Amino acid sequence: MLFQKKIEPRCAYCERGTQLDEEKILCAKKGVVSPAGSCRAFKYDPLKRVPPLPKAPDFSGLKDEDFKL
Repeated sequence: MLFQKKIEPRCAYCERGTQLDEEKILCAKKGVVSPAGSCRAFKYDPLKRVPPLPKAPDFSGLKDEDFKL
């Protein structure tokens, strides 16, 4: 689910943070912080969160007979 009630607080997807580069977030409350950090002022912004890519399916266990009608 993308919009969960209990989300782990991270500065990478906080409403108050602006991404400077891969390893730095500019926080309105704390200044320059790491993306993995968090504070009590965390406010979730779902548009900043990038969900993980889905796992590729494993077709190694299938045989040619599985595809015949």
